[in-house]
Amino acid sequence: MSEALFDPATLRKLEQLSIIASQVRTGAMKGERRSKKRGTSIEFADYRDYVKGDDLRRVDWNIYARLERPFIKLLEEEEDLATHLIIDGSASMDWTGDNIFSHKKFVWSMRVLAGLAYVSLISGDFVAVTALQEGKNLSWGPHRGRAYLLPMLKDLEKMTPLGALDVNTKLREYAMRARRPGMCFVFSDLMSDNGAYREGLSLLQGRGFEVTLIHILSPDEIQPSLEGDLRLIDVETGRAQEVTVDQEMMAVYKQRLETWQQEIAEFCLKRGIHYLALDTTTPWEELILFNLRRLGVLR
Repeated sequence: MSEALFDPATLRKLEQLSIIASQVRTGAMKGERRSKKRGTSIEFADYRDYVKGDDLRRVDWNIYARLERPFIKLLEEEEDLATHLIIDGSASMDWTGDNIFSHKKFVWSMRVLAGLAYVSLISGDFVAVTALQEGKNLSWGPHRGRAYLLPMLKDLEKMTPLGALDVNTKLREYAMRARRPGMCFVFSDLMSDNGAYREGLSLLQGRGFEVTLIHILSPDEIQPSLEGDLRLIDVETGRAQEVTVDQEMMAVYKQRLETWQQEIAEFCLKRGIHYLALDTTTPWEELILFNLRRLGVLR
């Protein structure tokens, strides 16, 4: 992943977006992102000097023309937003399958994550990126401002998935340690050893996070092209399982997969968690420019 990830056309589209919270998130300093519940009654409050990383859309160009100095307009009751981008860093996320249009789940998720981070950084929001791993997580930030875009991309390139992971436990730990709740995007295939996730997501909400769960699978996990007597090996634990795959077994698998995703969707709906289930053939920019806008977390 590199700066070339953002071609000029995609950049122009991303720069028109904002991450939107449906609840007020108290910021440490003035910023740009406001809750939708605040309505449209935004009143001018003051000016401050432009600093590197500020969004040029907030510059008062009339003042600049008179004084030849850039100033940023501040608005009443306006606050910045903390954006937390969390990715499952376990070995199962390194899977790609044999679909030529597919990407590794981790790489695909990182591209979406980088796009969301770009939207937040250019808007003056605080951004924190975390890859959950057994033991110590891999982290970047929190940082604020456009100047951090390239350092972020370079650090994200160093993050690689490995090992097993208890997603539920790691989400609980993150919720308890994070200092500034805000918008939280979780990227995971939810394929941890115990399959648990509910307590971790619920605790994030309980600590004041507004959560979006992006459930990402590869095409061959959704529609396996397997048959016959096989020995399947868990990429995270190394455990092996002898199976015979026939039409009946495949029908059972598909039914269980559908039921599993439906249970996740129902849990998220009941808790007010934004939920998207996608596969890695989906263009990453489509998720940002269409799916997340449709959910109302981007505008």
